[in-house]
Amino acid sequence: MKIITKKSSPNFDERKSKIDIIVIHYTGMQSFEEALEHLCKPSSKVSSHYLINSSGDVYLLVDEEKRAWHAGVSYWSGNIDVNSSSIGIELVNPGHEFGYEIFSESQMTSLEVLIKSLINNYNIPLYNIVGHSDIAPLRKKDPGELFNWKRLAKKNLSIWPKKLSTSFSKNIKIGNKSNGILQVQEFLSEIGYKITKDGFFSEETKLVLMAFQRRFRCHKVDGLFDDETGSMIKSIYDLKKQVKKDFEIT
Repeated sequence: MKIITKKSSPNFDERKSKIDIIVIHYTGMQSFEEALEHLCKPSSKVSSHYLINSSGDVYLLVDEEKRAWHAGVSYWSGNIDVNSSSIGIELVNPGHEFGYEIFSESQMTSLEVLIKSLINNYNIPLYNIVGHSDIAPLRKKDPGELFNWKRLAKKNLSIWPKKLSTSFSKNIKIGNKSNGILQVQEFLSEIGYKITKDGFFSEETKLVLMAFQRRFRCHKVDGLFDDETGSMIKSIYDLKKQVKKDFEIT
């Protein structure tokens, strides 16, 4: 992985907490040049630490010790200032608005090398390698359903559902209110998502489920609850608990 620093962004300030999260984005713009200009333009008030183009070139835009402005209004596992505790990585991709496309092999390879380095440097737990849609499910879709999270997990750079089984109630549908829905909301909250825990299947619950599916069940992102989604939620909930326990012991 070759890091190129041709242009730096003025859009940063001081961190208020230690680094323990990596957030992956797509640029959602029509070209690399447009994305680079936007991330480095003072008036945009947006930036990221790294930008990776489709050729796999890695641009350092904000020094890691500084707080880049990439997460916006966001939340993860009780953290409401994700910018202060995260490294933001933008992947050049037109996104859903301009012709969403598969991320290139070179781009993914560079990303993997970068993530591995960041994990080693900051002791970042795998359950804190997240997408923009995970930390802002009501307003963001990136890096989206074409991003290969399973590939990262196979290289021990993220988490992925393992044993699939479910014991959720079947009465989990939009507009309903039940203990089963409350259980789903509590599990999603423990995984890290911001979600109201009231047992009511609202539009918010649907959008959070879509964010989860976009990450772990990318072939069908509908925001509806079914056995497969339930199994994956339970698996990730159990896996995070175990990884967190092992992480805290070490």
